[in-house]
Amino acid sequence: MERMVIIAAAAMDNLSATSPSASIEMQDRILAVVDGETDAVAIMATIACELHHHFPHFHWTGFYRVVAPGLLKIGPYQGGHGCLAIPFERGICGRCAREQKTVIIPDVKLEVDHIACSSSTRSEIVVPVFDAVGNLRAVLDVDSDFPDAFHETDALFLEGVCAVFRNPAIYWA
Repeated sequence: MERMVIIAAAAMDNLSATSPSASIEMQDRILAVVDGETDAVAIMATIACELHHHFPHFHWTGFYRVVAPGLLKIGPYQGGHGCLAIPFERGICGRCAREQKTVIIPDVKLEVDHIACSSSTRSEIVVPVFDAVGNLRAVLDVDSDFPDAFHETDALFLEGVCAVFRNPAIYWA
């Protein structure tokens, strides 16, 4: 069902850095690899790895987990070091957590609240991760060294990937 959303969105947006065929292939691969896994951290680590190594414009790919009210802490990721903790009041990840919706930033240098963990980052997309009952559990953060690297099709693709966490069998430590 999420796959159909990706296909429809991709048909409307040819400019996406993540091509429709690559998105479908990667979503199918991720779903196959994590099939039957119930540990949220193991799934996060697998998703971060698969995405990071599949899409060359994904220069930092990882999760920030909700560990306390209003606080994100770094989770599994690929790329250079990330910020260890991000309050909901700060940064693009904090904005995504506060608003509980996907945020796409075409040029981070124009964003006052961007936290520069890497000076080479030019664009960013952050997707909320919800559990089976709709609680925010994490955000998926992807940075690129290219400006305007992410579009609505990427948002739909990454939201579809993160839907795997809505499985009631997922264990959140």
